[in-house]
Amino acid sequence: MRIGELAVQAGMSTDTIRFYEKVGLLAGRRLPNGYRDLPPETVVWLHYIRTAQQLGFSLAEIARNGEQLRDSPDTAEALSALFTEKINVIDARMAELAALRDDLAARIGTGCPLRAAGHAAN
Repeated sequence: MRIGELAVQAGMSTDTIRFYEKVGLLAGRRLPNGYRDLPPETVVWLHYIRTAQQLGFSLAEIARNGEQLRDSPDTAEALSALFTEKINVIDARMAELAALRDDLAARIGTGCPLRAAGHAAN
């Protein structure tokens, strides 16, 4: 399938598809005339990439996980493991942000933004 047709079917631009190819998310072959030729199942993979991005996965994670998923005999179990891992990362980040928020809140009204309430100046 040529890149223009793939872009229409996937609902994205040819530039996006070229970028995904450049960063290694897609692999096609070149026809003798230089045109890209990508298999029809690439449409499904492009939808996977977009969905994974919406779920907070980086392109590097998508590339790494895509290889893992393609080689997994149980895709549902592999996806569940990836989602659990991502939830753990999100939970850790949320805890870090909550601590940062608490630290900032403790500094409100101290007269010095670098001094938390209740701490004496040196």
